[in-house]
Amino acid sequence: MPRPTVAQLAYGSCTVIFSTLAMLLLSGTSSVTGIAVIAVSAVALGLLVALTVAPSGPRTAPAPEPAARAGRRGEQQAGQAGKGGQGGQGGQPVPVAASGRSASA
Repeated sequence: MPRPTVAQLAYGSCTVIFSTLAMLLLSGTSSVTGIAVIAVSAVALGLLVALTVAPSGPRTAPAPEPAARAGRRGEQQAGQAGKGGQGGQGGQPVPVAASGRSASA
């Protein structure tokens, strides 16, 4: 079960507080039963509002790349490494002498 977002918590809490105050002021009830009914209905309304607030972004992990596409990309990178400016075979770096020149030249 995903955790509620900040927007869901804020909207739900504000709905509970303001709807409770509004219903208590408009109904004018002073009995314990009336206050309990108003409190329960305000919590239910706040829960409904919190659940209907849409999350702002995708909450799922991105789909993995297909294996065929990943295999071709790996082959391309390996081919480019062999062509690189390193001058070695198979993309291996050439040892450099202390003078700054390559040992093979």
